[in-house]
Amino acid sequence: MVRDLDRKLQIERTGDVFPAQNATIIKGQEHHLAAEQMRWGFPGFEKGKLLINARAETALERPTFRESVQDRRCIIPARGFYEWNKSKEKFTFERKETPVLFMAGCYNRYEGQERFVILTTDANSSVAPVHNRMPLILEPEELGDWVLDDQATESLLHKTPVLLEQRAEYEQMRLF
Repeated sequence: MVRDLDRKLQIERTGDVFPAQNATIIKGQEHHLAAEQMRWGFPGFEKGKLLINARAETALERPTFRESVQDRRCIIPARGFYEWNKSKEKFTFERKETPVLFMAGCYNRYEGQERFVILTTDANSSVAPVHNRMPLILEPEELGDWVLDDQATESLLHKTPVLLEQRAEYEQMRLF
């Protein structure tokens, strides 16, 4: 299933996606999963600032995210994500057994444009040494439930994500 989704989405392998840029997301469309491009980040309370994450454990309580989590859930496929520790060292986190990980998100429309945020949760033991938060990672078999099944939302918001492989960016340097 993951390989089929990877091919179907034609995930760009050319670089990173940053807040305010477009990224491929998966959302519900007529009771099916559909891929499309969407901008990362809700408008923030301060001019020029973006909200790029929402805490999964409180998203249903926050006016900014409540309706989006209830009615407009999405999935952000990625090869991995970065976190920085307190010493400002960059670490990459990826799934060892599959080339794609699926982050839970939600979206809304602002000024005629759909935008998404990534839901975060307490870091599990693979991320905690670097950062106290991490994206809420979904398993491939949970994708349809997250996007299409309103009854599954609350339990998935409180799940513990799978352990990830950690790599410090300086470990990637090669001489040849």
